[in-house]
Amino acid sequence: MDLSGKVALVTGAGRRLGRAIAAGLARKGAHVAVHYHRTADGAAEAVEEFRRWGLRSRAFAADLRDPGQVDRLFEEVEAEFGGLDVLVNNAGVLRRRPVLEITPDEWDDVFAVNLRAPFLCAQRAARLMQKRGGGKIVNLADLAAFQAWPSYAHHCASKAGLLALTRVLARALAPAIQVNAVAPGTVLPPEDWSEAERAELARRTALKRLGTPEDAVRAVLFLVESDYVTGATIVVDGGRLLMG
Repeated sequence: MDLSGKVALVTGAGRRLGRAIAAGLARKGAHVAVHYHRTADGAAEAVEEFRRWGLRSRAFAADLRDPGQVDRLFEEVEAEFGGLDVLVNNAGVLRRRPVLEITPDEWDDVFAVNLRAPFLCAQRAARLMQKRGGGKIVNLADLAAFQAWPSYAHHCASKAGLLALTRVLARALAPAIQVNAVAPGTVLPPEDWSEAERAELARRTALKRLGTPEDAVRAVLFLVESDYVTGATIVVDGGRLLMG
């Protein structure tokens, strides 16, 4: 897919990796719908930046836990841009809680954002893409989909489910719509991490260094621009999975 003039929606695009992905798509010439939940200022800054580049862009607020707000989001995107060519399901939550302390509400909340919302967004996006003859969907997972993190059972299960959903959607929506996933490692450490924590994680990767947001962005762009890849997951982790 040539992204020039195409319409892309990135969820959770007001900050951090989501904003970097939105910018990567915009640099390729895509008009970007910037979804956010709480980061209104960051979303507004992204929209202003993309408009300076001569592109159409608008920020859309929605709590993706609410199916009604998901419906409204896609109705507004269609009304604003006339359709949709690319969806990047980036929005997610990370909750730390020992296994024996996770409550049903906490479990449901993580799954509502990390797994149900990407499904509902993909469902709505696919209907719009079919009107245009096709499209691309990229889901953002992480290494929790492959590893057992003792204090993140709900997160690990939701991200593993997202990879399964990616494969199911790839088969169900083929051949017109390609669905893939990217599973980044530490390409954007938490802002409160110390240098010692960053150094330790770098030591535990095969490449002995941390990544950057652009490493993940390039993987997303590859999947969006490629027309012969579907149902795949690209792991962007510097070889951390190789180290156990």
